[in-house]
Amino acid sequence: MDEQPLRFDTKIAVLLRGDLAPWQRLNVTSFLVSGLGSQVPEVIGAPYEDADGVAYLPMFRQPVLVFEATKEVLKAAHTRALTRALPRAVFTADLFSTGNDTDNRAAVRAVPTADLDLVGLAVYGPKGGVDKVVKGARMHP
Repeated sequence: MDEQPLRFDTKIAVLLRGDLAPWQRLNVTSFLVSGLGSQVPEVIGAPYEDADGVAYLPMFRQPVLVFEATKEVLKAAHTRALTRALPRAVFTADLFSTGNDTDNRAAVRAVPTADLDLVGLAVYGPKGGVDKVVKGARMHP
């Protein structure tokens, strides 16, 4: 029996600062969504398997929408995500100059919330709440 496609009442969104280089956009997106996948288990679907029985890792069970924003819109989105207590991941400009996880965490910890130089934000939650967080951003080209 074929499964019917699910309609999700939740949303995964990634906001990227518009002035990032293409390689940075890809890198930041990858890092951000890994945070959601590791801490919000309901976003992960079942493992995959091809016709020969070769197994593959599970992935998100729903689309990830990627948005582009100015620095100001990104900061406002971060504030709205905090206010709504949505699961979130951040990537700051400082992380481009670190080379390991320990230094990444130290770089974020060294800066007060209001002063974070955000280049990316991932959020997950109810559609309406995430839509309000990404208000002012546009779909990534």
